[in-house]
Amino acid sequence: MIKHIAIIGAGQMGSGIAQVCATAGYKVLLVDLSDDHLTKAQENITKSLDRLITKEVLPSQAKERTLANLSFSEKIENPHSLDLVLEAVNENLDLKIHLFKNLDDLLPPQAIFATNTSSLSISTLASNTARPQQVIGVHFMNPAPLMPLVEIIRGQETSDATYKEIEKMVQHIGKTPVLSHDFPGFIVNRILMPMINEAIFALQDGVATAQDIDIAMRLGTHHPMGPLELADFIGLDTCLSIMQVLHTGFKNDKYLPCPLLEKYVKSGWLGKKSGRGFYEYTKI
Repeated sequence: MIKHIAIIGAGQMGSGIAQVCATAGYKVLLVDLSDDHLTKAQENITKSLDRLITKEVLPSQAKERTLANLSFSEKIENPHSLDLVLEAVNENLDLKIHLFKNLDDLLPPQAIFATNTSSLSISTLASNTARPQQVIGVHFMNPAPLMPLVEIIRGQETSDATYKEIEKMVQHIGKTPVLSHDFPGFIVNRILMPMINEAIFALQDGVATAQDIDIAMRLGTHHPMGPLELADFIGLDTCLSIMQVLHTGFKNDKYLPCPLLEKYVKSGWLGKKSGRGFYEYTKI
């Protein structure tokens, strides 16, 4: 039974996942090498809880309980007490493999390793550990406190026991799980990212402005956010990385990243987080 969780990576995804798990009653350790990232994560979680309480999504006492379940550290403390480690570091296969190899020797043999990867192979990550049966993908949507879906991805050797334990946890935190087999992009990004990529091709080809492409998709297909605005929110570097995984994994040029997407990423135009992507953003 999962009681104690460590989340590795205190970025937007890691801090959001930590918040959701702590709100549901799990004891959560949020780990990041950067003290600044941890401080910012703590501030963002507090603000997020305040917003949810103001909107009456959470009861007023949820803030105190959630923060009491959270701790922050630059290293994993009391590793032998952990039942689950979920990594939410950058979408880089070598980095994730290195992290899991180091965790293998540190954590108790029964601990589950989970990855929040949005597209990388679970089986490849699992093969670099001594516990492939206990490695699984747990892909939260962004922002984790608001989005109701979690993709659970089984690797080639993921055991039924591991899957059932994670499915139970996902349901306990109030999310809806869907099961995906281990293919590039899983379910959501295999469908979503080619649509975003095609919207970028439409912009590159001069079909319409970014604003009109987004208006057309919002009003014409009832999407809550246009594809180019959504790309900026996700991060253009992340979009490019996922398209590259799809292209490499399927060896099909229908997944070839749009040159304009590559150009923006090379220019440092990464979307909202950098202040500029398909739109300009004012940093507060």
